Amino acid sequence: MSEVRALDAELMDFDLFVYATIGRRAELDAGRAGLRNDLYQRMLGELADLVRTADACGYAALGHPEHHLQVEGFEIANDPGLMSMYLGQFREQMKMLTCGFVSTTHNPLRVAENIATLDHMHQGRFSVGLVRGYQARWVDNFKLFDEIGAVGPWNKNTDADDLNRRYFEEYVDIVYKALNNETFRHDGEFFTFPNLDRNPHVHDVYSTYGVGVDADMNITETGIAPRPFQSPHPKIYSGFTASARTAGFWGRYGGKSIVLGGGADLLKAIWSAYDETAAQYGRTVVPGEQACWGGFMICAETDEAAQAQLEDAEWFFDNWSVPFGQPMARLLVGSPDTISAKIEAATKIVPINEVMLLIPQGIHGPDQINPSLELFAEKVMPRFS
Repeated sequence: MSEVRALDAELMDFDLFVYATIGRRAELDAGRAGLRNDLYQRMLGELADLVRTADACGYAALGHPEHHLQVEGFEIANDPGLMSMYLGQFREQMKMLTCGFVSTTHNPLRVAENIATLDHMHQGRFSVGLVRGYQARWVDNFKLFDEIGAVGPWNKNTDADDLNRRYFEEYVDIVYKALNNETFRHDGEFFTFPNLDRNPHVHDVYSTYGVGVDADMNITETGIAPRPFQSPHPKIYSGFTASARTAGFWGRYGGKSIVLGGGADLLKAIWSAYDETAAQYGRTVVPGEQACWGGFMICAETDEAAQAQLEDAEWFFDNWSVPFGQPMARLLVGSPDTISAKIEAATKIVPINEVMLLIPQGIHGPDQINPSLELFAEKVMPRFS
């Protein structure tokens, strides 16, 4: 195959995404893998090795989710800030993509503060996702409001879905206000900030050295500290989406949806919806910033060798993701030439400057993961830069 170049982009970033899976298929299949400390310790060590390898290979970011109460061990990411800081110890350049803070279980003002703090601790090598939450078991245990729960195919286009979406849109708005302004006010359907009109006792430091509190202790505005390390703030993603409506929403703020596959009509609809909303809000869009495109990746010397590694990953998706309404992502599985052709085909449909690669971390060990990452970096990435 002749060498190809990314269309409409000088440089294409390649990110990785892991589910934080605790074990191999047989270990998960035995049940209650999430309760085994030996497997959790092994996973942490393998993730550290993966970060070192990916960083050395030139991948731009490593993404991970937030999920809790995972006694089964299929996704045992837990606290997003802790996982982000742990993984960040083992890289030199690559960003950590914490994707993301689940809106129904987090106070948005505290999320903004966490984002700014993590941005400093990573010294700018950090990006973040804001997501709605789809795993009802843990979301219902952690949620802030009884009436606002998880969303998925089981309640799509219902009143519960609409309520969650309105809540999420306000949550995102608050996070952006806090990250973009030293102080602010917010009066919404779900949140009011500041939610205390007057401090109950005199504290002169507030009025003398701060802002948003007057000498009579009236509280007019609130703000987070520290301010973000990056200006104006870290890059923000929406998480996985296949919805033009969701992509259009992010066009207002400049957030970036992650689109795993999809046919030409869907990709065009997502990119167009983003552009239309961005134009309404006076935002100029750099081609490729509308969304991040990608799929599930295994790279081997031949298509046959790559396909032979797919069985356990398919088992994972069939047993774990599909019941949530998330079929296996587009397969970027094959030789370097095969994968490159699929990426090139996507760039002919819409402008793409970032590719997200889901990898079978945990289901596969380092003996399979590392050669795949290294071969992709050696023979695919240079064709798109």
